[in-house]
Formats: sequence, structure tokens, C-alpha cells
Amino acid sequence: MPIEITSHYAHLSAVTLHYLEAGSGDPVVLLHGVPQSSHEWRTVIPRLADRYRVIAPDLRGLGDSSRPAGGYDKKTVAADIWELVHDTLGIERFLLVGHDWGGPVAFSLAAQHPEAVRALAILDVAIPGDGAEMSQGGRRWHHPFFRTLDLPEKLCEGREHLVIDWLFENYGKRHDVIPAEDRAEYHRTYARLGGFRALLAYYRAFPQDAVDNAEIIARNGKLKMPVLALGGDSSFGRGMETFESLSRMAENVTGGLIPDCGHWVAEEAPDFVADQLLTFFAAHPAS
Repeated sequence: MPIEITSHYAHLSAVTLHYLEAGSGDPVVLLHGVPQSSHEWRTVIPRLADRYRVIAPDLRGLGDSSRPAGGYDKKTVAADIWELVHDTLGIERFLLVGHDWGGPVAFSLAAQHPEAVRALAILDVAIPGDGAEMSQGGRRWHHPFFRTLDLPEKLCEGREHLVIDWLFENYGKRHDVIPAEDRAEYHRTYARLGGFRALLAYYRAFPQDAVDNAEIIARNGKLKMPVLALGGDSSFGRGMETFESLSRMAENVTGGLIPDCGHWVAEEAPDFVADQLLTFFAAHPAS
């Protein structure tokens, strides 16, 4: 039988989050990146939902979630996910996965609630505050551009689809890794009022994210739960940088490379990613 993926909204204290849900069993929470939404997990969800209850929210400001004026530091975004998963859905312990900006959100959530996160997987991103330079010495030129005040909004107004298409065409291993119909879904959400503003806010919060993460590691020590860290081995994939970053922030890290893959790992290599997650989850079952 095909896996049914259902769409829901949760009205939380400071934001309304849209989320997808499928399957049953131990809960798995998937956090997407930028310029994406929960739609990025469309191929991975059915593989995981054979064995797990999968919950994939649209992060604050993105996808079909609401777009508040502030709160885009990853500590606050992680608090949204905690309110959804723990307070609203009543889940006490769960497995957690984050890609791109969803990775730092997942890291912050795990650092704030280590008793709740059984195991953590981070895909193709570095963690702010790890002591390294997240923008790869300027190779990821869009980081400082997106953090520049006012100019990106003015230059990109009405042209959001050009920015999104450029990122998709240049940061994957091939220019056509994201099909046209899926790009159209991302265009729809980022062209909505406030969508591009929220995208920029994720980057503009980077300095605060670095401070917050460094402080919690200094206070509580490195993460203790098992961590899987994987980076794409091609193009703008992070390579071993994801593993190296998490090794500075967590004690029990495994992982490596996603072969023949750039940055859009859940869409370029969904079978490999799903297999790696299933193997990782199975190694850390509920006690």
C-alpha cells in the first residue's frame, strides 16, 4: 500500500507551523533547509514511514508556516519545533534529522533538550559556533550577501525564482537535480509575502547562532547522544566538513560522505540518505 502523507497545521504560542506526517511507530522529526520546505523530504518520507512515525514541519517563516517579524535565531526556531513535537503532539523522545539550516535548528534542539533526542543526524551543513568559518572563506558567497541589510530585498524583489533556481542549478552535482515541478513548489512559498524576508533572516541570525551554540557547549559540554554527520562529496556539498564540524560539537559522531551528491542531499540521493538514516536509527532503538 502507498504511504499516505497528511498535511496539518499547529497553532503555537508565537507561530503557526505547517507540517507533514506519515507512518507509525517511533517518531522521527525531519527539518528542511533553505530555499526549501518540508517538500524536500517527499521521497525520503515514504521510506522512513514504513517503520517510523515521520513528522516534517515547515520551519518558522518558510513553506506554509506563518512568517513572524523576528525569532529566526536557531534557538528560537528550535523552541518552535519543541512546542510542536513535545507540547502539542505529546512526544517525549524522538529521532531528529536536519539538513542545511535545519541542521543548526536540530543541533540547537538537541542541545536544549538532550534527554528527548535519542539520536541526531545532520546533513550537509556546518554548525555555527563550532570554531570554524561556515561560509568556507567566501566560497559560499551568498552567505554575506544574504546577511547584507536591505540590498538583497531590493535586488531580488519579483526575482525570487531566479535566486532559487540559481542555487538549485549550481549547488547540486548536476544543474537539473531539482525537477521543474518541485522548483515550482518552492517558488510558490518563497514568492508569498514575507517568504524571501524570512529566508534572509535565517542567514542574518548567524552571529547570534554562533554565540548561542558556543555558550551552551561551554556550559553543558559536547552533545552526548549518537550523531550521524553526512556531507555531499561533489560540487557544493560540504564533504567531510559536516563530520568535522559535528566532531567539535558532539562526543559520539559517525558518518562521512554521500557519494555523487552535491548540497541537495535529500533530493539528489534520497535512497542513500534513507538507507543511512534507517541503519543509524536501527542501531539506536528505543530503550
